[in-house]
Amino acid sequence: MVAFRWRMLGLFVVAASAGCTQAPAPDGAALSTPTPARASSSASTTASASTTPSRSAPPSSASATPARPAASRSAPSGAPRIPPISAEARAAGLLDIRAVVPDAIVDLRYATTDNFVGVRLYPADARCLVHQSMAAGLTAAADRLRRAGYLLVFWDCYRPHAVQVHMFQVVPDPNWVARPGPLATSHEAARSVDVTLAHAATGPGCPTAQRVQRHCLLDMGTGFDDFSARAHAFATYGVSPQAQSNRSRLRTAMSSGGITVYEGEWWHFDGPGAEVGRPHLDAPLS
Repeated sequence: MVAFRWRMLGLFVVAASAGCTQAPAPDGAALSTPTPARASSSASTTASASTTPSRSAPPSSASATPARPAASRSAPSGAPRIPPISAEARAAGLLDIRAVVPDAIVDLRYATTDNFVGVRLYPADARCLVHQSMAAGLTAAADRLRRAGYLLVFWDCYRPHAVQVHMFQVVPDPNWVARPGPLATSHEAARSVDVTLAHAATGPGCPTAQRVQRHCLLDMGTGFDDFSARAHAFATYGVSPQAQSNRSRLRTAMSSGGITVYEGEWWHFDGPGAEVGRPHLDAPLS
């Protein structure tokens, strides 16, 4: 709303990365609340790279970005067939990201074991759900990127409060994990997303570690949930010029839709009013 890598061996961990503490209020019903300490989308890093403790993290999947192959600049010809979302999700004003960005690549890391905790935190059939207030901005960002030959890849969207609570129980340090509060913000309010970029068309030469659903991820300097100073959105030390350029491309596109980056993590973006506290959502992910 969004250091060290935790490996919980022999311990059943039901947790998720700390939600960045931001989100806009339900239409006409914003609640007054102090702004929670800003935490990252998974484990909050400090905003300054110089004060961000280094956590052990897997080697970055980023490598030299292959030349971008030619790709269609036009919008998708038709929306995918999307099963209806739950009544609870509809009542909360949530949308499946595929109804907003039809060609979105949904790669929810917490629905797999490929995350910093190492266990599945969401159901395998979890959806990327976002609040309707983010729809116009994400559409604008995706349109801009599509014209340049890129697609948005979604790593995390709406995150249930219970997951945040479990995570803080495992890592009870508000410097790294957003402390769950009485009101929902950021990912917990479906007003933040964790995203990266992929080439709309993939040619030969894409490293295996950068492949996602037949597309090739851009080099962003680190992978998801990298808890080192290099994860800072504007980091330069240890981040190649190409990766810095790719991060800038992502920020510019998201900003064109009024969606802003969290400086502590290059992949975390907040919708308008993402720090406004609201009642916790009671919507299933699937």
